[in-house]
Amino acid sequence: MRAWFNGQLLDDPSGASLSVADHGFTVGDGVFESIKTLQGVPFALTRHLTRLARSATGLGLDAPDDAVVRRGVADVLAGTEDPLGRLRITYTAGPAPMGSGRGVGPASLVVAYSAIEPVGATTAVTTVPWPRNERGATAGLKTTSYAENVIALAQATERGATEAIFANTVGNLCEGTGSNVFYVVDGQLRTPSLASGCLAGVTRALVLEWCGGVEVDEPIREVAEQMSEAFLVSTLRDVQAIRRWDDRELTSPGPVTAECAHTWAQREAEHPDP
Repeated sequence: MRAWFNGQLLDDPSGASLSVADHGFTVGDGVFESIKTLQGVPFALTRHLTRLARSATGLGLDAPDDAVVRRGVADVLAGTEDPLGRLRITYTAGPAPMGSGRGVGPASLVVAYSAIEPVGATTAVTTVPWPRNERGATAGLKTTSYAENVIALAQATERGATEAIFANTVGNLCEGTGSNVFYVVDGQLRTPSLASGCLAGVTRALVLEWCGGVEVDEPIREVAEQMSEAFLVSTLRDVQAIRRWDDRELTSPGPVTAECAHTWAQREAEHPDP
């Protein structure tokens, strides 16, 4: 792993010092982005940094300086040529008094990198009983408050799946713990709208632009019964076919999924920062 913290490239990331009073550590008062790198080049960096700023302001923080973040990214990735890697940018409110109230900072900014292995071409998912709150204060923001996702993913793992699927408070399909969901009904590619409370995923937006599809909000039970194929999308999954949804086996990949995966691979190679 390589890491950069508040302007300094760290020789030993394991020895980095973060204040025990950092509000990101004590109450999850922070935002982050995970970005895929290909041969040391970050994919869709501009879109990710735009979302990082949007999440920060949505949380009530000043947006990080774009030039500073990009400098941290460049420092961490200098000389890196791994086929596939994960870049993680974390931005928190910084030191604060114990409790929910914020201090006066300064903010903490971390850029970390590690090489990773590709995910499988297909996967299994399971529906979990806890709803996403589409009307919550952090709906649609990519924050470091991930406890709900940790619990849900643990349950999915126990059931032999790699992702947990949430409905929202009105029972409509929403998202995974770290992914968006696409599915096919009567040949039509569909995905939940942002009004469902799902994250405005970078990969989700690009799939809609490159492959088409419509945004609809439908009860998760109806989706599970009517869909003929489905796939997850995320920064590290790209387009990943779902072979099993709870107890239902699906064609994996189905024809629409296969076409989307092909289009994705082609466009990604052509446009490193679309």
